[in-house]
Amino acid sequence: MSSEKRDIQTQLVHAGEMEEPSEGAVVLPIYQSATFASGEVESYDDLRYIRLNNTPNHRVLHDKLAAIVGGEAAVVTGSGMAAIATALMALLRSGDHFLAQDCLYGGTHSLLTQDMTALGIGFDFIAGNESESWKEKLRPETKLIYVETMTNPLLEVADLEGVVDFAREHGLVSVIDNTFASPVNFRPLEIGFDLEIHSATKYLNGHSDIVAGCVIGGEKRVGEVLHKLNHLGGTLDPHACFLLHRGMKTLALRVRQQNENGLRLAEFLERHERVVKVNYPGLVSHPQHERAKRLFEGCGGVLSFELEGDVAAADRLLERLELATSAPSLGGVESLVTRPVNTSHRGLSREEREGVGIADTLIRVAVGIEGAEDLCADFGRALGG
Repeated sequence: MSSEKRDIQTQLVHAGEMEEPSEGAVVLPIYQSATFASGEVESYDDLRYIRLNNTPNHRVLHDKLAAIVGGEAAVVTGSGMAAIATALMALLRSGDHFLAQDCLYGGTHSLLTQDMTALGIGFDFIAGNESESWKEKLRPETKLIYVETMTNPLLEVADLEGVVDFAREHGLVSVIDNTFASPVNFRPLEIGFDLEIHSATKYLNGHSDIVAGCVIGGEKRVGEVLHKLNHLGGTLDPHACFLLHRGMKTLALRVRQQNENGLRLAEFLERHERVVKVNYPGLVSHPQHERAKRLFEGCGGVLSFELEGDVAAADRLLERLELATSAPSLGGVESLVTRPVNTSHRGLSREEREGVGIADTLIRVAVGIEGAEDLCADFGRALGG
């Protein structure tokens, strides 16, 4: 790609595209074929077969994803959890040990506490902002460190630069779930992370109509993930590839609007008398605001807040909202709102939720691309203001 086309907005449209599309199509067609003529191949993974994640729709997505984040290679998966689970299973073996941030998406938390341990893989939780304590959890068999860019749902920003330095010092693979930031706001590989994971269901696709995931990084490690994925079968089908490819082309436009909406709504809620606390790194009051300002181009469209009153009051607020739909997920063009204890973190025990600070009255908001003033007005009405 020539130097004048390196802006991420341009790369999202043009990077990785076929040089000679079929029949001159401007939009990449859906190659709805399970198998392709392969000829002589060096290995099984080189066969042209949909489960092996190498159809034309897969290949264009892989090249585009790698280009926009500065990676050597990428692979898409059937969901964000498929990306996380496959990456960990590709990089760790029975008897290995890894470190993981202590406030993670509920599905990831359950994967670690239930499934990884069943495979004989040990782990310890670490506090993302207490780097001086990480070394205490190291073992001779520790191989990896796993964090999120912004934690779900409390929006903490870990010492991400410290994670990279720690991993390098101790020979660990550094893995980060960058879903909440998206490559528009933060590109972890640029500061030294080894692998970047996304639930592409969210911002990358942006239209709440597919589930998908991806892993991006160096060619060798992504190759290991791809090999494991080919065995496990967590493949993204060609039509979902097409929709993800289409959604990514407007990623920068959508995320920049969601950055603005997230900050405007967070500021509005922080001023409201019925709101006890707002969690959003774009706020000056956020404990890691300066770090977020230094690392991120924007803080995204997810925020959470605690409402004055009990659970019934929180549920009434959700019922009164007109623009924000009460539903799980995030990153789409429409605003969504949820109580994490009923959705993303329902699988955690009360003790586990309380241990990481997730209150029953905590409300998570994932803003869409509606007008910021309309969103603030909607929440104001629901709050009774």
